[in-house]
Amino acid sequence: MRTTRWWVSAAAASLIAATFTPLAPTATAADPDTPITDPIPAKIRPSSLGLVLEEYAQLPKSEPNGPWTDGRIGTRHNRINYIGEMPDGSGRMYVPDLNGSLYVLEDGQHTEYLDVKAQYPHFFAWRGMGSGFGFAAFHPEFEENGKLYTVHTDAGNAPFASTYPAQTPSTVQSVITEWTADDPAADTFSGTKREIFRFGFRTQIHAIQQIDFNSTAQPGDEDYGLLYLAVGDGGIGVSSDVPQDLSTPAGKILRIDPLGSNSPNGEYGIPASNPFVDEPGALGEIYAVGMRDPHRFSWDAEGDHDMYMGHIGQHAVEAVYDVEAGDNFGWPVIEGRLAYRNQNQCYLYPLTEEMENAGYVYPVTSYDHDPPANWPCNSDSGHAISGGLVYRGQLDDLQGKYVFGDLVEGRVLYSEVDEFQRNGPREARVNELQLWDTEGNRMRMPDFVGDGRIDLRFGTDSDRNLYLLAKGNGKIWKVVDTKEAPVPQEVEPALRDDLVASYDFEHPFAANDGYEEDQGLSRTLLRMVNGGERMRVDDGAYPGSRNALQIHSAAESPTGTAWKAGVWDGDGAESLRAFNGAKGITVMGWVKMTGQNPTPGYNAIGLAGVLSGNSDGHGVRALLELIQVNGELRLVALGRRIDTGSSQTFAASQDWRELLPQGEWVHIAATFDYTTGEMALYRNGQPLDGFYTNPGDPWQVDGSGASATDPRGIKIGGSFPQNGSERNPCNCRMDTLMFFDTDLSGAEVARQYRRFTSPLGG
Repeated sequence: MRTTRWWVSAAAASLIAATFTPLAPTATAADPDTPITDPIPAKIRPSSLGLVLEEYAQLPKSEPNGPWTDGRIGTRHNRINYIGEMPDGSGRMYVPDLNGSLYVLEDGQHTEYLDVKAQYPHFFAWRGMGSGFGFAAFHPEFEENGKLYTVHTDAGNAPFASTYPAQTPSTVQSVITEWTADDPAADTFSGTKREIFRFGFRTQIHAIQQIDFNSTAQPGDEDYGLLYLAVGDGGIGVSSDVPQDLSTPAGKILRIDPLGSNSPNGEYGIPASNPFVDEPGALGEIYAVGMRDPHRFSWDAEGDHDMYMGHIGQHAVEAVYDVEAGDNFGWPVIEGRLAYRNQNQCYLYPLTEEMENAGYVYPVTSYDHDPPANWPCNSDSGHAISGGLVYRGQLDDLQGKYVFGDLVEGRVLYSEVDEFQRNGPREARVNELQLWDTEGNRMRMPDFVGDGRIDLRFGTDSDRNLYLLAKGNGKIWKVVDTKEAPVPQEVEPALRDDLVASYDFEHPFAANDGYEEDQGLSRTLLRMVNGGERMRVDDGAYPGSRNALQIHSAAESPTGTAWKAGVWDGDGAESLRAFNGAKGITVMGWVKMTGQNPTPGYNAIGLAGVLSGNSDGHGVRALLELIQVNGELRLVALGRRIDTGSSQTFAASQDWRELLPQGEWVHIAATFDYTTGEMALYRNGQPLDGFYTNPGDPWQVDGSGASATDPRGIKIGGSFPQNGSERNPCNCRMDTLMFFDTDLSGAEVARQYRRFTSPLGG
């Protein structure tokens, strides 16, 4: 009998869980050459708190102005990247679009206020995620002086002088422009402009992101009317000390007086209170140093009005910093709280004693990338922080929470500001907010956007309401309420430790949403073959499920090729090692027949299974399938204990068309006990009568488990990785496919089925 594991409820767990994030070792006692593969062991914690989002505006479709090749730029509906309120009491909101337009919104209706692109013949917005019209900032006295400021990128060969020596050769130039409106109350800009700052960057990435005024500063305050510039490292911080070099703007936050004139070009002022004004060889504009890509910053409207910045990391850590004058965040010497080495970007390393004593400022909260197990660690894994803001609006449950997100995959996160410890030994925990629409449906940002890549941003208004916006569909949502609800738990708690892989098709891999992220322990990325992201369709097998996997035979496929899914590694899938020598396996999932089955010319219907250790993509260790048994098609569990041995099949007695009727979601499961040779089938949590098709002992049962080899992968809907022949195509949909490294009991299968249909499931 298996031992039952006891788990507290999600709500109780959230109360007793550690408040602060455990961190990877930084002590000098650690071997400095030992890579740290998991920089932040504590993972993002699901919260029972949720945001209710109401659609506020739909912005027009726009296009980059050049021959883009990166779909992350050219396939977006538009490239809106912020929403704020004009500081004139009018209630008008403004939204910049990287493709060139600044919009004004009144009651959610848009007007193009200013076309920045049209004003600059060298405007560049077709290479680099941040290229184009990046940001707008309205002077706090805009109502009187009509002044606003923008940052955009020109082409690197634009014939204009850089304020300071540019990175050469320059791919883009970031340009800060002051615009003075003839009539500040007008909804369309007319007036004059002057360029106040220009700097050239080596690559098309990490130029100037945000520019902004301290929204909490009042007339007479030292910070009032000073403009902050978040300047990236130009993409060369990985191979140079540019972010630490005080003679260049790159990799810094600058603070300038746009109405002053004591700068080298005479177009702006350098505040005397800046921290490096009197340091020989240092630029007086510098406010803080040591950054790769300072994405977004904001000030807390209450308390000490602290400034918080979301910083996009290289391949490991996304961080939030409490920013003060003179801070050094350590890039590229360190990333987060660990040592960075450009020669091995897959990992970070313990700090040396010299690094610990260098005075670097550490994050107040952060999370790591944790790329899927079978994804190259030095490739983009679809993570980048979108810095947010401390909520100080009317919703009590959000008070004092720094709300931010992962801009790529669209997870909305928060940390408690009261837990922030500036340069303390611990970091505040990162929690993930649930999301709801106004109809009471639990959603994820991919559901709101209709795309696996979100490009999430945040904004606020003078009433401190919170807004979310996405380039994926060009929409803006307003947070109109909060909601408490149990954290969804699709897997029965007592079975969590045995769930090796699980695919619910609600988690597209943000770096390439033709893949699906594993919600099981192995974190094995699933490839959707031939149909890519189109295979993820709007359907759900149980309450709370919104997406399913569509698979097709070539005959019914829109592409003329079989749609299927799988994982393959000819050397054995190391991430699936739990099935190596397993004493039992369970394969289960939801199936809905959607087309002609079996496909004419075939006598089998492939569903889902775990491949054997020597499989060519067809041979299996454990499989759910429909095959011919004594001349009749039957639902079967088919397994193999020894890689080179024979298989055994347990076939359901009932007609498969009754078990899997057309157009109806059905939950099926197959269990395999390799120590006894017993197999079983279940439908909607109930056991099915059946029979074994092979006499004797084809598994050569001896009380031990399956072959001590890593399976070569998982196949869904047909053999994998073969792509030239279909073998056994299925025309059906699947939802929440689960692969356990034990043979579940009938009672456990039933409980897992009930989990899906209970309020806590999905």
